[in-house]
Amino acid sequence: MAKSKVAALQIGSSAAGKAATLEHILSFETQIRASGATLVVLPEALLGGYPKGEIFGTRLGYRLPEGREAFARYYGNAIDVPGAETEALADFSTRCGASLVIGVIERDGSTLFCTALFFNPGEGLVAKHRKLMPTGTERLIWGQGDGSTLPTVRTGAGVAGAAICWENHMPLLRTAMYAKGVQIWCAPTVDEREIWQCSMRHIAHEGRCFVISACQVQPSPAALGIDVPHWDENRPLINGGSLIVGPLGEVLAGPLRGETGLIVAEIDTEELTRARYDFDVVGHYARPDVFSLSVDERRKRTVNFIVE
Repeated sequence: MAKSKVAALQIGSSAAGKAATLEHILSFETQIRASGATLVVLPEALLGGYPKGEIFGTRLGYRLPEGREAFARYYGNAIDVPGAETEALADFSTRCGASLVIGVIERDGSTLFCTALFFNPGEGLVAKHRKLMPTGTERLIWGQGDGSTLPTVRTGAGVAGAAICWENHMPLLRTAMYAKGVQIWCAPTVDEREIWQCSMRHIAHEGRCFVISACQVQPSPAALGIDVPHWDENRPLINGGSLIVGPLGEVLAGPLRGETGLIVAEIDTEELTRARYDFDVVGHYARPDVFSLSVDERRKRTVNFIVE
């Protein structure tokens, strides 16, 4: 039987910056090793931070100087891929004996991307996925990924792929990833709402795959010492809700709310064949004579230099 243990690490970015956040992540080594998990998913934008409530000094038609300063600080807290942080995470993956999927803010030139990185023990950084469509005002600060970063990665628990936060709501992206044979759907997020739990169960049931959703957890704005307009200063900024779901939509672990922690579940990828007996969304339940999807996986470059 193809049994293994998988986990979601619910944790938040440190207000002190990426170095403190990385140190907090690394402090879970003993707990991850003791859990026996061979795949651990961590939240969206964990290294680099999710600046909930920040407006970066932008109004329609103009931007304020203090917003440019806020963006410069945010840019400074992002990471290079590869870089010192990815090296530390690669070593961490090897020491834990677990593959990692972790959300980061990635610098590329002067542009930032919301990215999920994949690490395998003994192999290091093996793949990345850049969020295709930043949501709402996220578009102020993050670029859009393209089809060249839609990987699947073979881990000790099974074939894993990732969709970040609300791109989980993109039906065509889901179809493309199902067609790639994803067995374990990894969903780094900052969405704490109950409807998100419904979405995760739906994706598991639709794709007949295991789903691991890892959400950040952040205390109240008052505890963080920040001002978030129109927000109850004593209400948690992000309240977690990480969970693990089976291929028929059943919750296997979680949701964990309001605290940092590791949730763990045993999975068996051989269950997927039985789950897909009556519904294989890109197999016998598809209608290619009626519907088809083309996915462009070429890397898009603004400037191409051609040298004879």
